[in-house]
This record gives sequence, C-alpha cells and structure tokens, in this order.
Amino acid sequence: MTGVRGQIVRFALVGVVNTATYYCLYLLFLTLGVPYVAAHVLAFLLAMVGSFFLNCYFTYRTRPTWRKFLLFPLTNAANFVITTTGVYLLVDVAGLSSRYAPLLAAAAAIPVTFLVSRTIMLRPETPRDRDSLAEVAPK
Repeated sequence: MTGVRGQIVRFALVGVVNTATYYCLYLLFLTLGVPYVAAHVLAFLLAMVGSFFLNCYFTYRTRPTWRKFLLFPLTNAANFVITTTGVYLLVDVAGLSSRYAPLLAAAAAIPVTFLVSRTIMLRPETPRDRDSLAEVAPK
C-alpha cells in the first residue's frame, strides 16, 4: 500500500504495536518491583522511542533525524490535549457516560495525531537536519 492511505494503515498498525509494547514493558517493570508510576513512565518513554523508529522506517519510510526525534513527542501532546478536551466535552457538556467518553475522544484524536506525526516525519530536511540518528547509532 502506498500513499496517504498506506500511511494511515501503517500508522494504525504502529499504534497497536506501540500499545502492546507499552503494556508488556509496564507489566515487566511491575514484576521487577518497579513502583507502578515509575513503571508507567519508563514503559511510556521506551514505547515512544520505539514508536518513533517504527513510524520513521515503516509508516513514513523516512530517515530518523535528531530534529524529528525531538519533535516527535508533540504527537503525544496533541493526543493528550484532544482526548482530555474530548472527554470533558463529551461528559460535562454532552452528558455522555464517563465510561465511554474516553473511547470516543481517543478515536477523534487519531486523525489529528496522524497529521501531526506526518507533518513532523515528512517535513522537508534542511542542511542542519542531515545528521541522521541511524548514522550515530551503534552498529
């Protein structure tokens, strides 16, 4: 699959892999005796790094650069703002059950998160962006 449709499908697949990675790491850290908040933060950060590389190589087929790596957390920030705002609006304004509101808000966040991610990953490179993370990674 090529083009934007292919990117959307691959983005969704990376999201599933990322969620599973996060959860497995979270459970692993818990079994190692790490307190749950620390386990969550560690698993979240590691899964986000994995998500970055999967999105570079698999979703958008682009070189990972330091600039993209440093901007990538904006995708999570966008997701957080949209889902938090969505939950509030759905529960307090629209009167929807707080049990289901997060699911609808998360679904609404996917297209925006995809666009933010795509903008970061496919932004034209400048000469300063030429340093690829792949070039500095240990072999």
